[in-house]
Amino acid sequence: MKQESIQVFNQAHVRRAFDRAADRYEEFAVLQNEVCKRLLEKLEIVKITPEFILDAGAGTGKAIPTLFERYKKAQIVALDLSENMLDKSARHGGLFRSPHLVCADIENLPFADDSFDLIFSSLSMQWCNDLNAALLEARRVLKPGGLFVFSTFGPDTLKELRYSWSKVDDSHHVNQFIDMHDIGDALLQDGFAEPVMEAEVMTVTYHSVDEIMHDLKAIGANVTANTPHKKQINKGLTGKSVLQTVRQAYESFRRGDVLPATYEIVYGHAWKPESVDKTSRMIGQQFVEIKSRV
Repeated sequence: MKQESIQVFNQAHVRRAFDRAADRYEEFAVLQNEVCKRLLEKLEIVKITPEFILDAGAGTGKAIPTLFERYKKAQIVALDLSENMLDKSARHGGLFRSPHLVCADIENLPFADDSFDLIFSSLSMQWCNDLNAALLEARRVLKPGGLFVFSTFGPDTLKELRYSWSKVDDSHHVNQFIDMHDIGDALLQDGFAEPVMEAEVMTVTYHSVDEIMHDLKAIGANVTANTPHKKQINKGLTGKSVLQTVRQAYESFRRGDVLPATYEIVYGHAWKPESVDKTSRMIGQQFVEIKSRV
């Protein structure tokens, strides 16, 4: 079943935002780097010896050194929408072993069918306009028996900021994220085998809402999608009064000296079946669900 898009990103805007953020990304991407580390740790229990790995949405290449170290004979392709991010990924490598760099969209991968043994994707799927397109592309370029492992954001991500902006108007100033169960269902519908979904909640604390919005901009994550019924900010409000309204609303979440910023992290992995027969048997099955909280 085709999943309907509830929001549409202008990919040129997304690319420019991450191009601008590339130089300072590592300084502010504390949560993103922690999620990448945890996703890499989940690979430790999987017995695979991939020859070709795709880092889909590689960003600054944080995963590449670990992937090189763990899979010593593998070739790694770092793919990202942002050329400036790929320039950072290029630094992870040496004279005899470096990542191959490809600037492209994960919804339209420029690779032949059955090209990769492993696709690793940390916090990139939330920028897709069509989840099914990204999943089908991942399945297409995986070799039979290949593994797709990923992380993305769930619906409770930045719920405090979303609530605070709702006091300004009815528009979506914070992006919407897909529920873990819908992603698991989509994996099955798109022909993946044995999907396992896991979720955890991580909280980052700040002294002010301005710091939260600054950090989102610093890592390029301040691009909001267009929605079918997007409304403009109340014209009776000035720029200063808009921010003041958001600040006041966010104060209701203050605990002691800090404000929380909640992130729901969704992890998943699934296999490309070895055969068409196995794919057909996946219809009607359910994915395994694990939940935890940090």
